Amino acid sequence: QPSATMFGRNVLRSTFRPAYARAGMATITQDACKASGISAIGITNPTTVHKNLTYEELRKHEEANKEGVVTSHKGCFMVDTGIFTGRSPKDKFIVKKEGTQSSENVWWGNVNQPMKAEVFDELMDEAIAHYNSQDKCYVFDGFVGAAPGSRRKIRFVHDLAWQQHFVTNMFIRPSEAEYNDVSIPPDFTVVNACALTNKKWQEHGLNSEVCVAIDVEKKMAVIMGTWYGGENKKLIFSLMNYWLPMEGTLPMHCSASVDMKGENAALFFGLSGTGKTTLSADPNRQLIGDDEHGWHDTDGIFNFEGGCYAKTIDLKIENEPDIWNAIKAPAALLENVCVDPKTGDVDYSNTTKTQNGRVSYPIFHIDNHEPTSRGGHPKNVIFLTADAFGVLPPVSKLSTEQALYHFITGYTAKVAGTERGVTEPEATFSACFGAAFLTMHPTKYADLLRQRLDTHGASAYLVNTGWAGGAYGVGKRMAIGATRSCITAILDGSIDSLSESDFEKDPIFGFSVPKAVPGIDASVPLIPRDAWTDKDAYDAQREKLALMFQDNFKKYTVGDVIDYSAFGPSLKK
Repeated sequence: QPSATMFGRNVLRSTFRPAYARAGMATITQDACKASGISAIGITNPTTVHKNLTYEELRKHEEANKEGVVTSHKGCFMVDTGIFTGRSPKDKFIVKKEGTQSSENVWWGNVNQPMKAEVFDELMDEAIAHYNSQDKCYVFDGFVGAAPGSRRKIRFVHDLAWQQHFVTNMFIRPSEAEYNDVSIPPDFTVVNACALTNKKWQEHGLNSEVCVAIDVEKKMAVIMGTWYGGENKKLIFSLMNYWLPMEGTLPMHCSASVDMKGENAALFFGLSGTGKTTLSADPNRQLIGDDEHGWHDTDGIFNFEGGCYAKTIDLKIENEPDIWNAIKAPAALLENVCVDPKTGDVDYSNTTKTQNGRVSYPIFHIDNHEPTSRGGHPKNVIFLTADAFGVLPPVSKLSTEQALYHFITGYTAKVAGTERGVTEPEATFSACFGAAFLTMHPTKYADLLRQRLDTHGASAYLVNTGWAGGAYGVGKRMAIGATRSCITAILDGSIDSLSESDFEKDPIFGFSVPKAVPGIDASVPLIPRDAWTDKDAYDAQREKLALMFQDNFKKYTVGDVIDYSAFGPSLKK
């Protein structure tokens, strides 16, 4: 059992024990598990349950348990998650049982793979048996969703202190009154038994020894075989993508901010590499959140989380000052970054371990965060794309219907490797800018977005942070300053105030491209075709990209859904 010498008096005081344990008495097994709530799911053996420890206490546990290393970056702790340095999407399953609400509403397929109820029960029993073989465990009770009407109480059971540290960063930490009210059971419980692997995976019809399994009706999930912290975060996001649409609220994979008066809310959608994190971190605006949000018809927008989970690859204070400065002990937690074992120095440019090095930290580490994690209805919805084909304009205005099409499409492009001189860009499409986390059909979310845009009159824009004057290898990447000037022109209303004659309609994609915008330098090629030396080559490239869009969108027109394909690119036959 932990002792005062080992972890300090504060840890003993905050470790969840019966009331009389404050006098220093030993924890009684049944009382500790019952008092922390985990006996309700069958975990009854641990003699000590560490529940909702403070950051200082978590740090003491992490060091005492030798769960990682202390770095020289402001003394932050770093953990290594083993062979899994990212999510394992092929190992995520949801119980499908005929006659249940989820069986009728989940978008079944590669993203949401069905699992038999008996298999889930067997895995959960194994996870609970694992904890019943332990003397201690870590329990976190918190919330997801900053808007009271959409909030869910969630509980995590973990083996290690750093895992509780991670969810403490990422989710909404309860107030003292909320923490003390143990009469309200959680809306969902995650049992993270990452130390276990599923040896019967083939018999169970799964894909590997790793498993992230969800039973919506039982309000429980089990994680096995992967130590990656992000599985905890995205599991809950997948559930919010199921719960909220059932209530008429739109869940979104985006960042959000307001101006310094708490007004003029904006949403930023974008896949990896589009600049979403950089562009939403604006010193002249307050950050609501960087990744997961909801849009309620009356409550406006709200953050799901209580923290941020940022990539650290090539992190420098000059390029990402907000993230750099947010990395400070004891709250910030580094994952899978390269650390000199002698000096503790961190090399964010070293990707020997992974290109997905991360840091989690509470949102209050961002100086200009919006303290309530909420905003009004957004005036502007911005879709970011890094078009490596050099086709899309730096900024274009979308109609509501076009916004829905691009929302479902979720386009960006990745630059291929340079092996043998190959530099051809690769188109990437991810529905609603977060296909891996959608539990319902993408058009369900598009329908909700349409309702919000129509009701609240938000304007929608497509902003290209990629290449101009040619594709990757020929053209040049948009300067971050140029992109920021486009964003500023959106947020301050400069583009919205232009007359119809100030725009040029793209003949294939159909969106409206401004010919000139106050505040945007004349050197920025607003009409992309003008920046290409070979106009015929541009026309061919545009048609090529349009065909990719059309081919990708075909799968979203099948079944009893609204067909938005008419609002995408149109090619003359």
